Amino acid sequence: MSLLNLIPGIVGAFVGVIGTLAVSLILQRRDYIRRAWSSARAVYFELDVNRLSVELALQFGSFAPLGRSSFERLLPELATILDVAELQAITGAYTGHAGYQQMSTEHDHPRAVRELALHGLLAAHVRALEVLRMKAFSESERRMLATAPPASVEITSATSPEAARTR
Repeated sequence: MSLLNLIPGIVGAFVGVIGTLAVSLILQRRDYIRRAWSSARAVYFELDVNRLSVELALQFGSFAPLGRSSFERLLPELATILDVAELQAITGAYTGHAGYQQMSTEHDHPRAVRELALHGLLAAHVRALEVLRMKAFSESERRMLATAPPASVEITSATSPEAARTR
């Protein structure tokens, strides 16, 4: 066998290896970005449930536990698709959990202080939800989220104590 017969095989093998590496890197990157978007969606819905819990605490004084498992587990993926200001808005909503927990166990804070703190935490959650809504959802999905009835706390006539007594 001469060297001239081996050159096309060596070149073909080299091109094949480089092509395989390039395609696998592209597919791996695409999968990582897809997981990051899915992570942002999971954190969005966790924040929405937390926002509802903060509203309950603000309106009725009922402190439900706030979730943070999605955020803690998915923070590295979130950091790949969010810039610093957006990431700060998300972490700001979660940093208020310690104060929320303290307010739920200690009742010696004046009502005005509790309300001020809860309003601040609620505003942080709303801001984080806005950031994630713009990043994690397509335009059509954002329209769908906007037209869906918001999960909020309101006493209606069907759930009021007076309605329960008349049944």
